[in-house]
Amino acid sequence: MRPRSLDEFVGQEHIVGPGTLLRRAIEADRISSMVLWGPPGTGKTTLATIIANQTHSHFAAISAVMAGVADIRQLVQEARERLGMHGQRTILLVDEIHRFNKAQQDAFLPHVESGLITLIGATTENPSFEVIAPLLSRTRVMLLRQFTDEDLMAILKRALSDPQRGLGKFAIQIAEEALQFIIGISDGDARTAASYTHL
Repeated sequence: MRPRSLDEFVGQEHIVGPGTLLRRAIEADRISSMVLWGPPGTGKTTLATIIANQTHSHFAAISAVMAGVADIRQLVQEARERLGMHGQRTILLVDEIHRFNKAQQDAFLPHVESGLITLIGATTENPSFEVIAPLLSRTRVMLLRQFTDEDLMAILKRALSDPQRGLGKFAIQIAEEALQFIIGISDGDARTAASYTHL
């Protein structure tokens, strides 16, 4: 049920609503480096995936939990070859960027600065404390907020009614009070809310 376009994306109107800077940049395929900062389940990875679907750049993703400096060097080399041979830019999503140490973050710096790589970092931690200042100064921080109850209700109803990617083909009936209960215990986290529809 992960949204595939901005039209399917629910919530975060302050950064991707009509006319916002980020939405215009995505629609024009003119993305600059950014850090998506917000609580778990607020759409950081989903938003990065939507950017990937709408860009003509090559899109790559790594997790800071699993990757090291050698992986970064390989990605940079591939980006350089891709740009030289095909003129194609590279957008790199680094999930949990706060888990990279200073040396690992430093490895990105010259390539972000030169424009070889457009970096999208995703983090649940305050980037002012977890991302090195030189890298932070070359990115735009986008703050994602917890989903409202209305957002979560829309997400749940879509999951229950969508016949292709959701549970619509099963014609499930669920009381409004049950949905409100799920929303109440999800604490603004869309992943948590959606997981209860699969129990």
